Amino acid sequence: MGTSAPLSEEERHLKLTGEFDCDPSPLATLRHSASHVMAQAVKRLFPGVKVAIGPAIEDGFYYDFAKAEPFAPEDLAKIEAAMRDIVSADYPFERQELPREQAIAFFRERGEPYKVEILEGLDAPRVSLYRQGDFIDLCRGPHVPSTGHVKYFKLLSSSGAYWRGDERNPMLQRIYGTAWPTQEELEKHVWRLEEAKKRDHRKLGRELDLYVFHDVSPGAPVWLPHGWTLVRELERFVREVLDARGYQEISTPILVNKRLWEQSGHWEHFRENMFLVESEEQTFGLKPMNCPESTLVYRHALRSYRDLPLRFSDMGRLHRNERSGTLTGLFRVRQFTQDDAHIYCRLDQLQDEITSLLELVREWYKTFDLQPSFKLATRPAKRLGTEAQWDAAEAALHQALKANGLAYQLDPGEGTFYGPKIDVDIQDALGRRWQVATIQVDFQQPDRFALEYIDADGQAKRPVMVHRAIFGSFERFVGILTEHYAGAFPTWLAPVQARVLPVSEKHQEYGRAVYAKLRDARVRGELDDRNEKLGYRIREAQLKKVPYMLVVGERESQNGTVSLRHRTGEDRGAIPLDRVLADLAREIATRASGLTVGRS
Repeated sequence: MGTSAPLSEEERHLKLTGEFDCDPSPLATLRHSASHVMAQAVKRLFPGVKVAIGPAIEDGFYYDFAKAEPFAPEDLAKIEAAMRDIVSADYPFERQELPREQAIAFFRERGEPYKVEILEGLDAPRVSLYRQGDFIDLCRGPHVPSTGHVKYFKLLSSSGAYWRGDERNPMLQRIYGTAWPTQEELEKHVWRLEEAKKRDHRKLGRELDLYVFHDVSPGAPVWLPHGWTLVRELERFVREVLDARGYQEISTPILVNKRLWEQSGHWEHFRENMFLVESEEQTFGLKPMNCPESTLVYRHALRSYRDLPLRFSDMGRLHRNERSGTLTGLFRVRQFTQDDAHIYCRLDQLQDEITSLLELVREWYKTFDLQPSFKLATRPAKRLGTEAQWDAAEAALHQALKANGLAYQLDPGEGTFYGPKIDVDIQDALGRRWQVATIQVDFQQPDRFALEYIDADGQAKRPVMVHRAIFGSFERFVGILTEHYAGAFPTWLAPVQARVLPVSEKHQEYGRAVYAKLRDARVRGELDDRNEKLGYRIREAQLKKVPYMLVVGERESQNGTVSLRHRTGEDRGAIPLDRVLADLAREIATRASGLTVGRS
């Protein structure tokens, strides 16, 4: 959908000039000041360490250090104690401006090569430094008045990080921390972090047998049967929703000649992120996005104004050559499948199409108990298309948001160069925000591919193209849902929906009959008739997050019932099997978010 590669973490915090791009908000200022306090503490404890950069980031801060050996956990405890001494000393943050050349000489004399490199990349004749006590750092600021304001903080972890995020550069040691205005906020955040560790989709992916990664194909998940069930259920839901809204699904090639990418503009902007293949003296690329091939489907036939809008969905497999150091479980992969679609419409149809898309977004996320929020990004300084087109497109997005009764944030100048867009974030069970859906208006691709339709006056006109993804990639969304639900997926999505547990060997025949009934009812069930204690098998089913356990013993065999247990530990007692099957069917069909079987 986009044509620019994602920025590395370092690039987001450094201007192109190399100077810190500091967020002046109060919380970011506090955290940035905390990173300086941490750097001062590290220099006190490890005088030979060289300092690199230390910005505020979402929910915290970090600082990168050149150190031969990684920081040990006991080092973090010592650094934190030294930070508290610096906070108690209440050193003022003092700003000083110097000519750039003088600052270079200053840091070169102090043996700080990373500061020298940053300064040598600057064009500014003068730069600012900040001093607190005996520590001086290159920084634009701002900072809190003194170190005594950095009271509530905690160091969290350390890891390796390449200088400027480039694996060709030296490996540095990064320390992460967090800082908050109050102790209560700090403790709440630390609790969320601990809970997030328990919910980590990489940990749960192993425990629940969802997927694995192998070094023979880094960044490409191998879906195990349980994980693939999740993907198939999401695909089924997507297709159901799109079929009801008039979408036509297409399938386009994965391997495409570079000519297409040159025509679309992706070759110029995205080539470094593409996997390339040479064959018969021609260059092909594994597609990193679907949109250029969607235009080929549009051009396949002569289009009339009566044909529009056309809505093509394409859940094709995509590949992007992400740096190995950035790969993170399912959140950052090299091979993924996107819930992509492209809409071709007349300009006068655009508002209705955007309105429908926003309704779709709300409907989709309501199913998962996720609350979306919306951001409207308008025309940037450098852009394609006429002012009249931009006026009409932005007005259509504004009106569509209003028609849905949606509050939204305006993000002036942050649209793509080919059109305005709406970005959608969601908030999960831990209050974390994830950017998911994107709705982008595009004036560029219709021009590049000479797309046309014949209008009512018999003249050829350009359609408007809308790129849209409701949740992005299946891989990333499975990761988000795994953490949102802590692996306890709603029954309709759960890989195993019910497990039958015979009390003993003599009850296995009835257990097999119950299991057969589950299969006949198209419930994803399992039969656990191992020679293990019942309590052990119940506990194992709970650890695997199976929604329902159907325990069968002598009484259940005689009465045609099951003893129903929820994965939460709730025991609903003996219930007729037919009623359990009916309740399960209803819960699955309605995609209910809670466990409802046996409650009515």
